[in-house]
Amino acid sequence: MSERTLRNCHILIVEDEFLLADDLHIELSDAGAVVLGPVGTVADAVAIASSEQRIDGAILDVNLGGDQGYPVADLLIERGVPLLFTTGYDGASLPARFSAVARCVKPTTIRLITQALGRVIHD
Repeated sequence: MSERTLRNCHILIVEDEFLLADDLHIELSDAGAVVLGPVGTVADAVAIASSEQRIDGAILDVNLGGDQGYPVADLLIERGVPLLFTTGYDGASLPARFSAVARCVKPTTIRLITQALGRVIHD
């Protein structure tokens, strides 16, 4: 599924690597998405995830400056928001409660991330 399916979707980007976050912002904006963030800390992500009225999907880096993004993932799942982990960790190192969450293993490409997000949102 193409990232064009992200047109008018409100997408939260939680990524602490500036270049990756910026590239994702540009790619998603070019695809017509409404980008929330990017933010690079758990606290900032929780603030947006708990206050933003509409979030259609999220890209969440598991490791945010040494802090785990799991509280953000829990909140998004509780709200029914489809999410995609971007991480260098293998699936076995993630808590079992996230076994069904899609993930892109770093290093990856912007295109693979946006395509995976499109599948997560529209499946």
